[in-house]
Amino acid sequence: MKLSICIPIYNFDVRELVFDLKKEIDNQKIDAEIILIDDASDVAFKSINEELKNHVEKQIFLEKNIGRSRIRNLFLQYSSGEYLLFLDCDVKIAGKTFLWNYISEINKHPDLELIYGSFTIDPRYASTLRNRYSVEREIFSGRRSYDFSLFKTVNFIISKKTLEKFPFDETLTEYGYEDFVFAKLLEQNKTKFLAMTNPVVHVDDTNNAIFLGKAEIGMESLFRLSKNPQNSKLIKDIKVYKAAIMLKRLGCIPLFLSIYKAFEKKVRANLLSENPSIRYFDFYKLAVLVRKMK
Repeated sequence: MKLSICIPIYNFDVRELVFDLKKEIDNQKIDAEIILIDDASDVAFKSINEELKNHVEKQIFLEKNIGRSRIRNLFLQYSSGEYLLFLDCDVKIAGKTFLWNYISEINKHPDLELIYGSFTIDPRYASTLRNRYSVEREIFSGRRSYDFSLFKTVNFIISKKTLEKFPFDETLTEYGYEDFVFAKLLEQNKTKFLAMTNPVVHVDDTNNAIFLGKAEIGMESLFRLSKNPQNSKLIKDIKVYKAAIMLKRLGCIPLFLSIYKAFEKKVRANLLSENPSIRYFDFYKLAVLVRKMK
């Protein structure tokens, strides 16, 4: 089995990540290739990562940013492995047998089409809103699961045939929910999936203000998805969307927004503080979404 390691890059130094992967490939004699596609990063990061040209099989620099979904589909054109391992560029390898853990699982269960390995957070940034949200809502810490809702694009392996058949939705060009829609599509088509504990360390130092901005973009993406009847079926289980739909059906959006307005300054102050509340973050996202739905 040949493995294609696919790393989409945007404004991040991936040298440590690549060298750690190369070390395991060499030590374990793994049949693997590393492919880097830079999604129109700043010149400084392009220059840094260009140093890797003799250490990877393929390195592509895009002149125009094409977004999170389209860049992942693009790896299909450059990969030669039966399986594709996707890693976000801002991760670190946590163990010496990271690749082998995936390979051994596939060897034992060759019918698996998608495996999610999860992630941990960098303790240096544990107090940020971004990482608190990851700990409380996103990180998979169980031993094994077949629940597609656990899936994130940060660290997963997929058969090339499966990705060719069910590519990422390239109409989703902005931040948010492309991973959820992708996972739900695979679930509906009865893809053989496993979530296992084989984490990377997600080095995300996004400050609270920037993350709130991303959350607003995410709610805009969710609102746009809801306008498409086909996609609305995929997102019906997202909690913030379910809550917004309930408020709309009950005719309670004006009341909810008046209550939120009374607390808005307090909510934002908390979310920008050193001790942000995830419940306030839920309140904030719901307000952003229902304002678009009223």
